[in-house]
Amino acid sequence: MADLAQPTAQFKTQDDLPPEVTVALVQLCSEETEPTADRIERALSLATQAAQSADLVVLPELWLAGAFDVQASGRLAQPLKGPLVQQFQELAARHQTWIHMGSIAESEARFTYNTSVLINAQGQVGCTYRKRHLFGFDGGELDVMTAGEELVVANTPIGPAGLATCYDLRFPEQFRSLVDLGATAFLMASGWPAERIEHWRVLLKARAIENQAWMIACNGVGTQCGTTLGGLSAVIDPLGKVVAEAGTEEELLFAQVNPSAATAWRAEFPTLMDRR
Repeated sequence: MADLAQPTAQFKTQDDLPPEVTVALVQLCSEETEPTADRIERALSLATQAAQSADLVVLPELWLAGAFDVQASGRLAQPLKGPLVQQFQELAARHQTWIHMGSIAESEARFTYNTSVLINAQGQVGCTYRKRHLFGFDGGELDVMTAGEELVVANTPIGPAGLATCYDLRFPEQFRSLVDLGATAFLMASGWPAERIEHWRVLLKARAIENQAWMIACNGVGTQCGTTLGGLSAVIDPLGKVVAEAGTEEELLFAQVNPSAATAWRAEFPTLMDRR
């Protein structure tokens, strides 16, 4: 794995950050009836459209097979140096855009991980994050995947960003730990179901408000194994205001982000300093 969490001192200062960054969320549809090759082609096409005007592009969790077709994800698992990641690396380098390609089923040795991949504007894999909280209780991801262990914070166009995946959202201690490692934003790839979509909306805002951080969250849509994903990808500012929110169908969602807003709000309303 590349680039684990770094000390805050290594991150860019507020003065080094651009005044505004364009982010694009690719709310991709993953239907179990669609051939995988067709979905890859469409994902690349949508990501290309987004990269033409965005500084950072984000895709959903396990979109290759769909977040709830875990067995298919396991069958489609590939190493990080496989062809799928390489295609997105080439796209990022061609458009000089950062791409969080959502998560893929990563195969390494005899293990399979739910791994988020963040690619920088030079087309290099800047860091990866293996999902720490696997969903499924007595099945689901736990039947196929191995949980990751490390927290990851990356230097990105929107400032120091902590990576998280879907079910992680229900564990606030992970996000507070990311803040302790320097995060002023969170990048979230998800496959959250429509059945519990109000939980998604509330928890995204809660994680942004309590940590005074940007929340950039891309969810999927489509139906896999009888479960329909809920969409509603969102960009939420450090005060909890929804800057942009998608609908429930496949779409590209664009938003403007001020990378310094989290630092400014923390200085104006320093609740994080009152922790006990």
